[in-house]
Amino acid sequence: MNYSGEYSQKLTNAHKAVKVIDSGDVVDYGSFNGKPVECDRALSLRADELHDVSVYATVTVPPVPEVARRPDIFTYSDWHWTKLTRLLQFQGKPFYSPVLYQRAPHYHRHSRPKSYRSTYYDNPEKGPGVKVVAILQTGPMDEYGFFNFGPQCSHTCACVGTADIVIVEVNRNQPRCLGVENAVHISDIDHIVEAPESQRLFSPPPAVHSDVDRRIAGHIMQYIHNGCCLQLGIGSLPNLVGEMIAESDLRDLGGHTEMFVDAFVKMIESGKMNGRKKNIDHNLCAYTFALGSEHMYNFMNDNQGLIAYPVDYTNSDEVIGQIDNFVSINNALQIDLFTQVNAESMVIDGRPQQISGNGGMLDFVMGSHKSHRGRSFICFSSTYTDKDGRVQSRIVPTLEPGTIVTVPRQAVDFIVTEYGAVRMAACSTWMRAEKLIGIAHPDFRDGLVKEAEKMGIWRRTNKIS
Repeated sequence: MNYSGEYSQKLTNAHKAVKVIDSGDVVDYGSFNGKPVECDRALSLRADELHDVSVYATVTVPPVPEVARRPDIFTYSDWHWTKLTRLLQFQGKPFYSPVLYQRAPHYHRHSRPKSYRSTYYDNPEKGPGVKVVAILQTGPMDEYGFFNFGPQCSHTCACVGTADIVIVEVNRNQPRCLGVENAVHISDIDHIVEAPESQRLFSPPPAVHSDVDRRIAGHIMQYIHNGCCLQLGIGSLPNLVGEMIAESDLRDLGGHTEMFVDAFVKMIESGKMNGRKKNIDHNLCAYTFALGSEHMYNFMNDNQGLIAYPVDYTNSDEVIGQIDNFVSINNALQIDLFTQVNAESMVIDGRPQQISGNGGMLDFVMGSHKSHRGRSFICFSSTYTDKDGRVQSRIVPTLEPGTIVTVPRQAVDFIVTEYGAVRMAACSTWMRAEKLIGIAHPDFRDGLVKEAEKMGIWRRTNKIS
């Protein structure tokens, strides 16, 4: 069947397409590099005609969303938090929307009424009139009438499938990513907008690895063996582990991850990762979204060794638990002596500030516990330098009020700093404190011991070398 006629009928420009949005509506922007650009600019130009519009995104990447500059009209919320979202705090007022990432499709398919996420959520008069409008970037239509979502499968299919109106912004630079629920048919689209050829995908700058990073990664490498299946989180450290694996003698590794990054390309191209030992998705590297270099995006295009799944599959702790020897590697900002992990916020000048987001970190920590011989690693440097130039310990007696707990203490497995890797699973409070202080920076150990004693989680027979 030839869909060119239907394509022509639905083709319009961004300014006409966003005319469907009314005050009080909920607008779901595509995730990651699926965030619209042309339609975002057009919607921002309607600011004087609208009010109380809720815009939701997931991992805001450049360019800056123009609607976020008008917080008086558009309430901009992000299901994760990036460097760009942090910067937007000084231009507007974005809000963080914490979610259990593996439940993201469920939130779209089963949250009723439609005003649930609108500013009219508690207004019985206006709430029933709320529409949900999905606007997202896709690749070009194929001969069968499908528009591929590219490297952002995530919860996109559920978002599109439950929207009242669907607008796609066609970007010819999006790679065609093979997978499940990773495309929308033209029959389910209301308006088509074509992006200019110059509209490229965002590529984060390459990570710069420090000596501390290499020491931390070296500790993790001792626990990875042939046949393991890896998840790498966001940040320099997880990527460094992947790079070290690509240069190692390891073999027959598998990949099952939330985020696909350049390190996976290096492991696959080096022959270290082939998925032969995976219990499920044999010979395939599974992921739900990707952010990386242009080389990585080109590598993903029509690659039959990769499979994109919706996040309720990749991040399901039940699915992860089916994979033997699963290894999850993620970053954190702080941990207290009770082993509560903060991976997303800091208190700066007495004010809590969102730094990152919870993402799927807890999903993979819990999934690793269910995997036969699985393990999860939460990594960070033992210290950081604050804005006043003072060195601070990331291992603290207790988390400061206003700090968010990302991973509860009972879910913590391995904690890693440059001073070692220690396992916490099923350990008592005094043992957790002892192990943590043992991998803290030496300058802070005595002070941490004193605080542990005050809190009653220290045995006086302990010795810290």
